[in-house]
Amino acid sequence: MRAVIQRVLRAQVVVAGEVVGSFDEPGLVVYLGVTHDDRPADAAWTARKIWELRLLDGERSASEVGAPVLVVSQFTVYGEGRKGRRPTWQAAAPGPVSEPLYDAVCAELERLGARVERGVFGADMAVDQLNDGPVTLVLDSP
Repeated sequence: MRAVIQRVLRAQVVVAGEVVGSFDEPGLVVYLGVTHDDRPADAAWTARKIWELRLLDGERSASEVGAPVLVVSQFTVYGEGRKGRRPTWQAAAPGPVSEPLYDAVCAELERLGARVERGVFGADMAVDQLNDGPVTLVLDSP
């Protein structure tokens, strides 16, 4: 499982002209990708890491300050562009594998106490965010 985590001051995701998730305070935006051999244990580990990593101002975690987390499904974080001009996403798991694990990460974050905003799995989304830093971290589950 791969999470690209960005520290932001505000974020919003829009699908078909409708805001489906947003916050207007410091928090995290997570672009989450799932690969073929990811399991529920990877989802739990990833959620815990996202919630506890000290990425926010003052080296604090989202759990320490109650910061919101916007989680967007993003198979392209497994994109590969080393050969030729056309990228491939073969490392990304198909929807029937990845959607339940995306949901599991969101549910585990909520169980840990996070206010979770979500994109819409598989939708064409417009994500608007104001980065804070910039701070971006790529996190791969074990």
